[in-house]
Amino acid sequence: MNADEIAAGRARWQARYDAARKRDADFTTLSGLPVEPVYGPQPGTAHPGFERIGWPGEYPYTRGLYPTGYRGRTWTIRQFAGFGNARQTNERYKMILGAGGGGLSVAFDMPTLMGRDSDDPQALGEVGHCGVAIDSAADMETLFDGIDLAGVTTSMTISGPAVPVFCMYLVAAERQGADISALDGTLQTDIFKEYIAQKEWLFDPEPHLRLIGDLMEYCAREIPRYKPLSVSGYHIREAGSTAAQELAYTLADGFGYVELGLSRGLDVNSFAPGLSFFFDSHVDFFEEIAKFRAARRIWARWLREVYGATDERALWLRFHTQTAGVSLTAQQPVNNVVRTAVEALAAVLGGTNSLHTNALDETLALPSDSSAEIALRTQQVLMEETGVTNVADPLGGSWYVEALTDRLEAEAEEIFSRIRQLGGEGPHPIGPMTSGILRGIEDGWFTGQIAESAFVYQQALEKGDKRIVGVNCHTGTIAKELEIMRVSHEVEVEQRRLLGDRRTGRNADAVTAALARMVDVARTGENLIPPMLDAVRAEATLGEICDALRAEWGVYREPARF
Repeated sequence: MNADEIAAGRARWQARYDAARKRDADFTTLSGLPVEPVYGPQPGTAHPGFERIGWPGEYPYTRGLYPTGYRGRTWTIRQFAGFGNARQTNERYKMILGAGGGGLSVAFDMPTLMGRDSDDPQALGEVGHCGVAIDSAADMETLFDGIDLAGVTTSMTISGPAVPVFCMYLVAAERQGADISALDGTLQTDIFKEYIAQKEWLFDPEPHLRLIGDLMEYCAREIPRYKPLSVSGYHIREAGSTAAQELAYTLADGFGYVELGLSRGLDVNSFAPGLSFFFDSHVDFFEEIAKFRAARRIWARWLREVYGATDERALWLRFHTQTAGVSLTAQQPVNNVVRTAVEALAAVLGGTNSLHTNALDETLALPSDSSAEIALRTQQVLMEETGVTNVADPLGGSWYVEALTDRLEAEAEEIFSRIRQLGGEGPHPIGPMTSGILRGIEDGWFTGQIAESAFVYQQALEKGDKRIVGVNCHTGTIAKELEIMRVSHEVEVEQRRLLGDRRTGRNADAVTAALARMVDVARTGENLIPPMLDAVRAEATLGEICDALRAEWGVYREPARF
């Protein structure tokens, strides 16, 4: 790019920056030195290839979506929380919001994640242990009691039974008197990553895609600010993938959902802004920063050049980040505070839109109140004390960061080509990327690739080529054993009792009729969201809704791989 083109780009950025709203804050260094909102090539100089870096708020968004960076608004502090029953988690949410958290993120227990009620035999011993137990709309009401759903953005990390859980969230909001059309939040819903990595599915892929398509249509029509899909690379990385695999598999899944929306006749400029992303921030500081920057650039280019998006917001890759759970160690767990801070800083320097920081004891148990507070304060120290919010993309133009960004982008493109090849050359009912993903799931290609990467890393640890402090080096310690939080068995006993009382007190005939109507619609091409909402309003439970659909669609069994 020549000097005149660079100067013109800076002028465009300056005009947008001047017109944008900025926070009322002190944008100077700790010593009082003023800093510019963005830095780039010196005036009058040429910079070949600068169009791939560009200016914040300008295509291809390598340097961020907004011309102001975090001067306009900081990232949302969205701490992931859920344990025990809805009342206990509600108390934790109020603590997080009272301590300065900006949004909520719901962690569900394993029975809920698998579409099972708390009194299901398969739920025995699991109720409330890895998240909050939600059996019906009544639990969802308790979960958000005293929290204005119209005034807070809420993320829900659930995919298999995401749609009925979303319906419970809507009914809880209705019962608060909220304007449903104005709700804002994110539902994970990403079923592709379940088959690839996390393994929490209900049905074969096709019925899940039908539900997701229905949800996309419903939200586009009824709740335009709500994001019905958070495409998740986090679980792919936690399963053992490399940064490039996380990047590529996640964006490929996103392209698959774009193809799904297009196959439903939706306008890409209307539904693409409702797709968000969820990435892992691992401990390799610069690689993670480069990964986030490459992700924005790839997404913008594919949405414009492959899928025909023309609206700027449709080109934006907005993402939430969580620090790497797999980087936490049971040995010397206090060291996890340092790891989490480094990972959080990488996410921020990569331009994350919201962030969860893991607690130091999460490798052992659910976070205690004190460890949850330390995790929250980690973000607040970064935001308030370090000066990282003063400059947009402060590492932009670094030879190392730009080289890593280009390298990860190139590796991702190679993987995209391989996935599309998996789908073959024949007709693609939804789209070529979707066909490749489905074939890769069916053949075990994704799981095999991730397993190989995890094996290579484990070998490096065992040989000492990669080091983890407190695990394979610097193992001596004077630290005492942590006191960890434990969920009482009484939570399960009480949850089962409440569930039984609710079943007794509801209109059983209304529930039966609503479930039958839902199944009838499942056999047609109609949208399933309205009849599912009616079932939830009648107090049908999550397990009853999912079991009715299991009876109709069957249960997915992963093919055995050796």
